Amino acid sequence: MTSVRKLYLEVAASVTELIAAPEVAAAWDEPSALPKMSVRGLAGHLAGQVLHLPKVLAEPVPVEETISLDEYYARASWIGSDVDDKSSVAVRNGGEEEAAKGPVDLASRVDATVRELRTALLAAPDRPVRRATWGPWSISLDDFVASRLLEMVVHCDDLAYSVGVATPELHGQAVQLVVDVLSRIAVRRHGAVDVLRAFSRAERAPSTIAAL
Repeated sequence: MTSVRKLYLEVAASVTELIAAPEVAAAWDEPSALPKMSVRGLAGHLAGQVLHLPKVLAEPVPVEETISLDEYYARASWIGSDVDDKSSVAVRNGGEEEAAKGPVDLASRVDATVRELRTALLAAPDRPVRRATWGPWSISLDDFVASRLLEMVVHCDDLAYSVGVATPELHGQAVQLVVDVLSRIAVRRHGAVDVLRAFSRAERAPSTIAAL
């Protein structure tokens, strides 16, 4: 099994290529496939899953309790939130700010950061990390990397669909990891029976088992 850090770096390379695609630049100011989010805002949010990682690695080791990845998602107040919820607005605003200098600048910064992370991430010690927007908890670095991997896999599809290009073919183990995490979130949100039926019985499947 390839390590989650190596999977992250492989998918991050695909993110770099997608953000640099001419179709993204051409649709920069158009609406994306996500409600109230422009293509540039979506590209900025996707880029942030790469650009923010060196900052997290450089922060002091947190003293808050370390929780599992499943518990992290269980505590995430943004899951299932309305498009006008403050967390959703913050994501849109953050993406716009990240993309403010245009597609060439964004693609260049992502490319440079991926190059940096090829050494820095693989060499980083196993340690807890956290972000200021969380509650009083932290997660392991590998679990944080897995959470960023999930964001990249999901938003690669969003961005590709938004600009009319094929969704990048990502590493199979990366997609499998993300689907596994999403499945566990879906079971917690909708119950095991609904998820089981959605996967196996179309005639009595629920209308949605959306994880996020």
